Order: sequence, then C-alpha cells, then structure tokens
Amino acid sequence: MCNLYNLTSNQQAIRDFIDITRYREGNLPPSINVHPDRPGPIVRVDVDGERELAMSVWGMPTPEEHLDGKPDKGVTNVRQTWIPHWQQWLGVEHRCLVPATAFSEYEQVADLETGKKPLRWFVVNEDQPVFALAGIHTTWTGARGPIKAPREGEHDIYAFLTTNPNEIVKPIHPKAMPVLLTTKEECEIWMTADWKEAKKLQRPLPEERMTVLPRYTAVGGLGGHPSQTADLFSA
Repeated sequence: MCNLYNLTSNQQAIRDFIDITRYREGNLPPSINVHPDRPGPIVRVDVDGERELAMSVWGMPTPEEHLDGKPDKGVTNVRQTWIPHWQQWLGVEHRCLVPATAFSEYEQVADLETGKKPLRWFVVNEDQPVFALAGIHTTWTGARGPIKAPREGEHDIYAFLTTNPNEIVKPIHPKAMPVLLTTKEECEIWMTADWKEAKKLQRPLPEERMTVLPRYTAVGGLGGHPSQTADLFSA
C-alpha cells in the first residue's frame, strides 16, 4: 500500500500536463513528500466549475464500522470501488488528479545490515516527469488524526485508487499499486467521463511504461540508505 509519494516539479510542469485555471496555494515548494494525513496538492473542479490546484489532506473517510469510536486517520488507498462507501464519491464532482513524480513501497525482505526494509521508488521513467494518480476527494466533519491529539471540525480530504501490481511493482509490493495516469487524454477521461468509462482506468500501468529506481536512490531528499530513512517513514 503506497503511503509515501513525491512531487518534485513546478506549477508550469503541472500546467503543461494538466489543464488548470485557478491556483489556490500560490507557488508550491520545489519538492513535496506527502505522507498520510498530511497536505498534498490536488487538481479538482471548484464550485464555479473552474479546474483548480489546491491543497488537501491525504486520507478519505474510513467506513464508520471500522472506527470503533476513535478519531479517523483516513484511508489513503481505495481499491474496492464496488463497495457503497466508496461509490458515493466516484462521480465526476468528487474526482480529482493527484500530481506526482514518484511513489514508494517497502521491499518485502529487510536489509541484512540494518534489519529494516529498504524503501524503493517507482517513476514513469528516469527523467521523473509529472504523472497523475486517479483520485477522489470530499469534505468530512468529525475527529481526525491520532487519539491523543484529534482535530475536530471540517476536513478537506482525498485519496487515490489502487489496482493489481504490474511486473515492475509486484516483486517489491505484490498486493497493489496506485492507478497512474500518464497522458492528458487519460486525465480528461478521469475528470469528465461517466463512471462506466472512467473505471476502465483502474488498471496497472504497463511495466514497459515505468521503472523502479535502484536501491537507496534518494528522491526528494528521501529514500537513501535504510539506516537514514526507515525510522522516519515506516508504517
């Protein structure tokens, strides 16, 4: 399950890939590492019908039956789109694009030296161009975050869809991979088509269209030797 991704880009590169007409957050930092329950940029349609780049918090509402009265930490990866809980947010009014240049997964086997699983980064190609993750978003009112420090109120939140892993991802993370959109046409389908058409995009990106970076490659200041990174981002 992807719980860390990176956006190392600028607004012009995002604009060249995704049609945007409004910017809510000013200039983005040159590199953003996004973690669960933390802000990340998304592209969505605002109340005026304009396509905007805005900040939202990563993690959609958890099904009520799984909360057990505790604050909601959010669901970052959505795969079972046939479940009624998720179907309420699959219409075009709740779809968004999540700009990214890399996503990460931990290896299955720990490093012999540190005893910790190395973090590996996946990109479309080694030039690390911008792609989009097929996302959904909403606003939700309630208690959010850790038990000891819940955040009450209304929350602007998002997540992205996952699917079966391709042959690049499977050896490292055999359960799933994010739904990657790598063309303007795919982005437009996700943002405008009815669900019958849009759901066809919930498929693994062909392995020949992406790559995994070598072990201990740093991306956005993260992902080097596990002794430097695993403590920070282990889930």
